[in-house]
Amino acid sequence: MTRIALVVSGDLRESANTTCWPAQKAMEDKLTDVLAAQGHELWRAHPVKPEGHGFISSQREGMDVFAGIDPDMPLIVAEAVWQYSHHVLPGLTTHRGPILTVANWEGEFPGLVGMLNLNGSLTKAGITYSTLWSRDFDDAFFRDGLAQWLETGRVTHSPDHVRPFDICHVSAEDRALARDIATEWKRDKLIMGIFDEGCMGMYNAIIPDEMLMPLGIFKERLSQSALYHAATQVPLEEGRAAYDWMCARGMTFHFGVNPATELTEGQVIDQCRMYVAAVRMADEFGCAAIGIQYQQGLKDLWPASDLVEGMLNNSERPPVTRADGTVIAEGQPIVHFNEVDECAGLDALMINRVHGALGQPVETTLHDLRWGDADESGTVDGFVWVFEISGAAPPAHHPGGWAGSESLRQPAMFFPAGGGSLKGYARPGDIVWSRVYIEDGRLKMDIGRGEAVALPDAESERRSRATSYEWPIMHAVLSGVDRDAMMGRHKANHVQVAYAEDQAAARRAVMARAALAQELGLEVSLCGDI
Repeated sequence: MTRIALVVSGDLRESANTTCWPAQKAMEDKLTDVLAAQGHELWRAHPVKPEGHGFISSQREGMDVFAGIDPDMPLIVAEAVWQYSHHVLPGLTTHRGPILTVANWEGEFPGLVGMLNLNGSLTKAGITYSTLWSRDFDDAFFRDGLAQWLETGRVTHSPDHVRPFDICHVSAEDRALARDIATEWKRDKLIMGIFDEGCMGMYNAIIPDEMLMPLGIFKERLSQSALYHAATQVPLEEGRAAYDWMCARGMTFHFGVNPATELTEGQVIDQCRMYVAAVRMADEFGCAAIGIQYQQGLKDLWPASDLVEGMLNNSERPPVTRADGTVIAEGQPIVHFNEVDECAGLDALMINRVHGALGQPVETTLHDLRWGDADESGTVDGFVWVFEISGAAPPAHHPGGWAGSESLRQPAMFFPAGGGSLKGYARPGDIVWSRVYIEDGRLKMDIGRGEAVALPDAESERRSRATSYEWPIMHAVLSGVDRDAMMGRHKANHVQVAYAEDQAAARRAVMARAALAQELGLEVSLCGDI
């Protein structure tokens, strides 16, 4: 019998840990039974707490837990929820035994998202690990993979959908475009405004300065406390004007009367005040893009920044003026990378320049690889992803734009001060997906094509109810990349998406962006059918 250590990383917020614990416990019970049936013991390396959950909920706690684990024994990190990777990363850096990350294939809580974040963090840190996922832990894919890990200490996933990018396949015109943009960036330099680094333990989302500097990109380290103060200085009338602007374009706000659990007009107007402040700060500091951490710290002071983030990333947005009355970046997005994910920020900058030059839509957002399922309506054959960001997508991604978007109160367990999301179901069309990440001490990028598909209202409702109802969704089908290939390869919880006018435009955008990334020094891989 092999004894296998189990560690479980959780949230920093006790409200989330206690709410999500039953789902985690159910997953652990299944995993324990599967291993016991194969003659192995799953040993929980830390107890269930009197508070009513069994999560590691701080970095110090994680260090102390790992101090009691034999560093040579097999170890599983099992996740049914979102987790803060830095709670367990220190211990994993010195663990010598084989490491397996596992997630349940469920949409209810973002266990898949949490596991992928940990995987990306382990990849960046250079820690060897294997990974598996399953709906009920009795399918052949999971059992075979588990048997392989138990026998050899490694699980491998096929990379057949991946091939190195070859710039020879890019047109001379688009190669010249890529060279011109890379030359401009390195000569003139760009600023990424970072409103507090390291959101929610996402070590994988931090790009060291020395990796950005050769690209001509430098960080302006800003503080969420400065953004909060700036928001308080925006007159209520300016916030209301931005709110009225959205209402005039048909956006729906779902208001209630109890601010502790429902969205109120006052919360939205405060969000609009933050939007005005963010636009002005980006302009003041000369930022080409900004990223707001959005949860820790700020959540206790002000309504959630999600609505702000969706507003910023849209070309058509409420006007914000300078002191001299001129409009800031009129008709353009203020490029924003959600959850201050700097890898997404770099990607968004490339999208903004390349798509703009090609005459393609420049609106972009990151999504979580939240979950996916067969389309129960039968409209689309096979597997359809649920890409879902935790609060806001640009209205240009929704049918009808602002009129096809709505705002619901962010969950109280995450956001005590409230605030609305910017929700919609992404419009059908061709998309380009991508991810910048760090591996082997280098910046890399995976990029591919796909399609956002329209599903019947009932199927969209089912998927939204199976995840986080307040948040925007893209029903995505990836070209030439199946579910398990994507999961086995992807080095992050986030995936970047942008639209193209048609398949030909998407193919051109893939190759032009890949060329720019390579000109900047990134190692680029093409994924699936390009």
